Amino acid sequence: MAARRQKIWITRAQPGADATAERVRALGHDAVVAPLLAVQVLPDVEIDLRGVAALAFTSANGVRAFADANGERGLKVFAVGAATAQAARKAGFKSVLSADGDVEALAQGIGSRRAELRGAVLHPGAMEPAGDLAGALEKHGIETRRVILYETAPVDLSAGAAAFATRSRGAGRRAQASSGAPDAGAGSLPGGREAAGPPAPRGKGLPAVPAGSGPAQPDRPPPMIPPAPDLPRDPAAYRPRPRAGVGPGGFVAFGVICVLAGAGAVLLAPRLLPDRPGPVAP
Repeated sequence: MAARRQKIWITRAQPGADATAERVRALGHDAVVAPLLAVQVLPDVEIDLRGVAALAFTSANGVRAFADANGERGLKVFAVGAATAQAARKAGFKSVLSADGDVEALAQGIGSRRAELRGAVLHPGAMEPAGDLAGALEKHGIETRRVILYETAPVDLSAGAAAFATRSRGAGRRAQASSGAPDAGAGSLPGGREAAGPPAPRGKGLPAVPAGSGPAQPDRPPPMIPPAPDLPRDPAAYRPRPRAGVGPGGFVAFGVICVLAGAGAVLLAPRLLPDRPGPVAP
């Protein structure tokens, strides 16, 4: 049975709101673009790149803010996910690695390449980031600096959007992705599904954690960290298996029986087997 056509409220900030709306319409739904937040770039921010070996971005907004404020494009870029990696490549960065996860996955992926870094990692981002990347990288012994390039501020809804918001409250018809959240991609649709759309080109793989349930990426290169083997989760599966149907206890018992049998033979043999008389001379 065909899915019922719904009207979806897109609440994320621009320019991501329009991209989410396109994906919602591609699924056969109506999209109402009415962001609750707006990205405001901070003016006259000085970006010191002395001693910086790489950039770490946790959102596409951070990429765009950095690209507008600084012309450096030669540094290695670590991105939290596919949308952020795509924004970095679009901005002109050549070496882009994607974690395809969250802040913790990004920190773990950067930590796996610690030997390649010859300096600090700079994290350009929002005034109130969603996640402590610097703290996570400290656990890996990596020097991290932050530079605040933008903030998010609430916006006033139009009368029509406010009325729609009132009607749809609690109805599960809102596609929202926070501008400060790591890699706010397509947004959530009813039922917790992610809006699908044309696959975005990814950067080279950096996943320490497998990618989530987003759209398939057929051109995804191999991950930086080899995936863990599919090991059983039951601890009992790691115990030594019995050989030929006999467990370790059976071998011990068999050994004890053999020792006792040998000792008994030595002690009882003289009594059970009397000396035989020798041959009589003619």
